[in-house]
Amino acid sequence: MALHHCRSGEVARPGSLDDPATATAALARTPSFEAIHLVVRAGDSIASHRVAGSLTLYCIAGHARLGGDAPAELRAGDWLFLEPGTPHTVEAVADTSLLLTILFDERASG
Repeated sequence: MALHHCRSGEVARPGSLDDPATATAALARTPSFEAIHLVVRAGDSIASHRVAGSLTLYCIAGHARLGGDAPAELRAGDWLFLEPGTPHTVEAVADTSLLLTILFDERASG
């Protein structure tokens, strides 16, 4: 099943952490940009991985711990930038809502 991505000008309404049905959702994607509403529930984690582009994480709500080359704690209102290829993990200390943006750098991809 293909993920829905917003069209230009379309408003998205990511769900609230109070709703147990709220899950990670794709928001938008172009050849140079991707945005995802990333939901990680308390105690869940995302294994070590790398992203080909520059990425930012904005913590909308909750508390997440990043591990790897750039360990960090993110709480509501915190913002983090990672260079392309930086290995990292994500662990939710509490139910967490993150806005993930990825900028695909043409130089990094070829």
